[in-house]
Amino acid sequence: MKVNLFNAAGDKVKEIDLPEAIFGITPNTHEMHRAFVRQMANWRAGTHSTLTRSEVRGGGRKPWKQKGTGRARAGSTRSPLWRGGGVIFGPKPRSYVKGLPRKIRRLALRSALATRKDAVRVMESWVLEAPKTRVVAGLLNKIGATGKVLLIVEGRNDLLERSARNLPDVRLILSDNLNVKDILEADVIVPTEGALKKITEVFAA
Repeated sequence: MKVNLFNAAGDKVKEIDLPEAIFGITPNTHEMHRAFVRQMANWRAGTHSTLTRSEVRGGGRKPWKQKGTGRARAGSTRSPLWRGGGVIFGPKPRSYVKGLPRKIRRLALRSALATRKDAVRVMESWVLEAPKTRVVAGLLNKIGATGKVLLIVEGRNDLLERSARNLPDVRLILSDNLNVKDILEADVIVPTEGALKKITEVFAA
């Protein structure tokens, strides 16, 4: 499949072929789902915590005597049955990290890219003289990148990062940080030529 290659001014230079080993495969939706669930789970902090009755401050004295009051027996005001008491089986800090074999993760990424092959626009490189949000927005509009845009670069580009971060629908990532969620959520994917080569080297094997 051929896609347009644009220069730093936003002009079409030529058409290039997308690697068939990545963009030409039949997407495996099951593995894409597994990778997506893993990614969302691994982002969870797992810092939620509630207090059991032994951890709530106070409640050491028996509220009233055992017999003769006509009320139910009570040994502590921090019982889970009381307001202000502990929590029964409440959440405690834990890890939500899920594992997934590397081959499956790579298959999921290839599948995600294959489903979005029609949304790919390739840039030769991003050459900016200064961090200008207006310039980046104009270039994206010129190459037809509207809606949610995913920019993929092969290395850190401070000027591009500072220019794009004020655009709410634009996300910039390194090719090393390619992930299923960003690929599937983007309306248009704009990798640089260098990033595309790097992705091909890693995932086409």
